[in-house]
Amino acid sequence: MIRVEKIQIPTLPTKKPRRLYIYTPKGYEASDERYPVLYMFDGHNVFYDSHATYGKSWGMKQYLEKSRRPLILVAVECNPEGENRMNEYTPFDIWWKGRLMFEARGQLTMDWFVNELKPRIDREYRTLPDREHTLIAGSSMGGLMALYAAVAYNGTFSRAAALSPSLWAARGHEAELLKAHPLQAPTRIYMDMGTAEADPKTGFLTGVFRTAQRLTRAGAVVDARIVPDARHSEAYWEQRIPVFMAYLLD
Repeated sequence: MIRVEKIQIPTLPTKKPRRLYIYTPKGYEASDERYPVLYMFDGHNVFYDSHATYGKSWGMKQYLEKSRRPLILVAVECNPEGENRMNEYTPFDIWWKGRLMFEARGQLTMDWFVNELKPRIDREYRTLPDREHTLIAGSSMGGLMALYAAVAYNGTFSRAAALSPSLWAARGHEAELLKAHPLQAPTRIYMDMGTAEADPKTGFLTGVFRTAQRLTRAGAVVDARIVPDARHSEAYWEQRIPVFMAYLLD
């Protein structure tokens, strides 16, 4: 079952409310079982094609129903107004030619996830609230946020999946972030990028492995992959769902 409600985030205000999606597995209502929780960014793109920005979702509903994974999934729509998605999904100020392009509100976003959303989910649903059973995932800027959450909020999230993460927005910050936030064990991270997403000359593809090496040296267990011919879209991220879910949960 998927519950959809409209919410406001006081520290990240919008005129238009955003949607919160909460998936509970089949049999949830009839049991006393407790479940791990996966939090996801860009929630409007997670379940329904009709809600997705470009008309194609990840198809997580179909995957979860078919796989019967015992999991609660909580997905939050991004800020729907203007460039606010970029601001809310970057932990670092992004400058271009001496001008501030995007203001870092990623910490505000994650503070709300950790201090407001997660406690509410743990109160209202039968969760396994410890860090070992709390996961986070996203793609593109949401993938960058999943990596940021796994490091800066490592006491809450032990596992993360970052599909096609926008690592370009973190250049120069990764080392200082890892130095400031020592990782606990276990910390498990999946990350990938498709060969059709970027020209190899840009360094985006090799950046996946540079980041994976930094995370590994910091104590994380990392699965980093380059996916042949994959593009930057939900249709391709959907194909990788069984891969990253198996890595995080099995």
